[in-house]
Amino acid sequence: MDRPSFLIHAEEAESAAKQHGVSVVNLLPLLVNPAKPLARPPISKFHVAAIGLGSSGRIFVGVNVEFPGLPLHHSIHAEQFLVTNLTLNSEPNLRHFSVSAAPCGHCRQFLQEIRDAPDIRILITDPNAFRDVVTDENDTVSEKDDGYVRLESILPHRFGPNDLLERDVPLLLEPHDNRLSFSDITNGYTDSDLKLTALSAANRSYSPYSRCPSGVALVDCEGRVYRGWYMESAAYNPSLGPVQAALVDFVANGGGEGFERIVGAVLVEKKDAVVRQEHTARMLLQVIAPKCDFKVFHCCG
Repeated sequence: MDRPSFLIHAEEAESAAKQHGVSVVNLLPLLVNPAKPLARPPISKFHVAAIGLGSSGRIFVGVNVEFPGLPLHHSIHAEQFLVTNLTLNSEPNLRHFSVSAAPCGHCRQFLQEIRDAPDIRILITDPNAFRDVVTDENDTVSEKDDGYVRLESILPHRFGPNDLLERDVPLLLEPHDNRLSFSDITNGYTDSDLKLTALSAANRSYSPYSRCPSGVALVDCEGRVYRGWYMESAAYNPSLGPVQAALVDFVANGGGEGFERIVGAVLVEKKDAVVRQEHTARMLLQVIAPKCDFKVFHCCG
């Protein structure tokens, strides 16, 4: 099978499934191995791909991304990439996904930010993934389920949004408007479009625990713009920074180019935020894109 793109529209997914004589759900594991070369793991050399099906019928791809010269915790896990890809494309729900290796605890926790996360169905293509798993009668890996199990079966005693948030708070894949704005739109900065893109990203940021939204806009040497926003986890550490989220957009839509092609970046966040992204974002970009002109602007709201 040809290497998939990072987003497959519903009509294309239906057509591909029909060509292979399977349902769209059963197409997901067939796309895993072809997607693994899209990963960027220069440190571990361990390629991971995650293929997800949204409620819109679209298929999304996630891969792991590592950054030499930086601490390992800056890495983007394949499942985090997948979820970020869904958010960037305004996909409201993740129903099924297939992944090449068992999700680490970090990713199992991050996925809890999706509403009804325990009911997400997961298929791990690694044949050894369930060798130590004992499932109950409702989660037995059977021919009927085509190998999928509920996410709850691999994180049965979870900690998540329900422990910290009211039930009506919008969760990760749901619409957000943080109502942020600038008091001065230009503030001496000529490239206001990049600044406004970063503000728009910050307004979509998912930060219900710290209430410190932030967004990033990147521009490459050809003028193409990428954006991403901060996404929190109830367990804090699995949270994904706005630069990493924007780099997901770059990897997915930048034509496979290197990070050194990023020449400009804008971060927007609140001035007196308890959780600040500026220092981490600056360090990350200095390492992966040394020629990047990095600007920070503070918003209110």
